[in-house]
Amino acid sequence: MQLLVYIIVFPFLWLISILPYRCFYFFSDIVYVLVYRIIGYRKKVVRANLTLVFPDKSDEEIKKIEKAFYKHMCDMFLETIKTLNISEEELKKRYALPNIELLLEVEKKRSILVMFPHYGNWEWSIIVNRYVKSKGFAIYQKIGNIYFDRLIKKIRAIWSTTPISQRETVITMARNHQKDIKGVYGIVSDQSPQAHLAQYWTKFMNIKVPVFNGPEVLARKFDHAVVFAKVSKVKRGYYRTEFIPIALEGSKSKENEITNQFLKLTEEEIIQNPAYYLWTHRRWKHRDKVPEKYI
Repeated sequence: MQLLVYIIVFPFLWLISILPYRCFYFFSDIVYVLVYRIIGYRKKVVRANLTLVFPDKSDEEIKKIEKAFYKHMCDMFLETIKTLNISEEELKKRYALPNIELLLEVEKKRSILVMFPHYGNWEWSIIVNRYVKSKGFAIYQKIGNIYFDRLIKKIRAIWSTTPISQRETVITMARNHQKDIKGVYGIVSDQSPQAHLAQYWTKFMNIKVPVFNGPEVLARKFDHAVVFAKVSKVKRGYYRTEFIPIALEGSKSKENEITNQFLKLTEEEIIQNPAYYLWTHRRWKHRDKVPEKYI
């Protein structure tokens, strides 16, 4: 069944990826009408998240953000598909890295952990590997369909990126550290862990939730530099990513310092333009399960 789905769907994805940009974004507008107005994909989750996080905003303001978010989400999903056939020159033009020199300087001394929130477009960050000398790794969650999982790996391999699953991360980092192989590891770090497995709870958008502190643990263990990727959407189809140092020597950071700074920078992005955050995730679903010691 997985193979059949892949065989049916892949040709459509390929056709979408070769559309001229004007047609490409016109198609995204059609997808927006289908996803938002007709299907209403996760509309209740999005509305609940926005209302929870922005209690002072009016219903009209919430709805405006909601619509802008769905338009962006459709663009972002299709832009990921566009990666199948985008040229290096085009991607460099559309995904600007104004201070890539920071990574080039830091990688001379140690490996780098680049932390992304679900904001803007994080998939096109694969272009980073066309600038750095270190080996690039993308830490990701495996896709249920093994054929689409292989496709994602194949796409990223074109851009010199090695995808590694979350389970493979520690082993890969330990092996590289032992062999003194420097790497640039990209990770999206603002997911919600299961409440009973959470090692740390803190406020995110003024609501106490469990947070992943795995990136911090790894950075301290292997002395990686930690950098925040601040993504801005310049205009439709164009992004600008600035790298902000969080801890240039991970082993010297204080407990929870990296995690707290990452969340602070993510909050600043969301407040500046909330439409570009991924509101379909149930990020605050465990807020009522806060352990007594964190209250």
